Amino acid sequence: MKYFIASDIHGSAYFCKQLLEAYKREQAGRILLLGDILYHGPRNDLPKEYAPKEVIAMLNPLAGKIFCVRGNCEAEVDQMVLSFPVLADYCLIAEQNALVFATHGHQYNLQTPPKLQKGDILLHGHTHVPACEHTDTFVYLNPGSVSIPKENSPHSYMTLENGEFLWKNLQGEVYKRYCIGE
Repeated sequence: MKYFIASDIHGSAYFCKQLLEAYKREQAGRILLLGDILYHGPRNDLPKEYAPKEVIAMLNPLAGKIFCVRGNCEAEVDQMVLSFPVLADYCLIAEQNALVFATHGHQYNLQTPPKLQKGDILLHGHTHVPACEHTDTFVYLNPGSVSIPKENSPHSYMTLENGEFLWKNLQGEVYKRYCIGE
């Protein structure tokens, strides 16, 4: 199965629309959202076309295709308006003999990692910076941010298919790759 992975939409209808166009182009089976879907939080400026209600209207029709983890900007009230679960702290994906521990990044991250085994993957958003870093035990991956990228990174997402992660800008151009086991 092909996964379409994105993080940190932060209520931007403009970038959510571009993200969903990319999702259709990718023809992925599932969307994994790594949190911070509707709100921008106190540390971020308002993203372009900040309109959480429009983001809700765009995402809810895809509820059967979306699974999500809770970001630091999610609240229980968000679950009242979104048709897919958004309050889990993490989810697990088995891929090519590796465990992918997907979370937002504000609780589990490089400084406070979950218990992972050699070859496992810690996948999170939160920093708004794309990453692929090897540690002694696991590999840390970050797709970057859809709407508020930092450190001169592109507005981006990633895909996972057959053990290969691809980082892409919203136009679909690959700018980074990682294959499980490398």
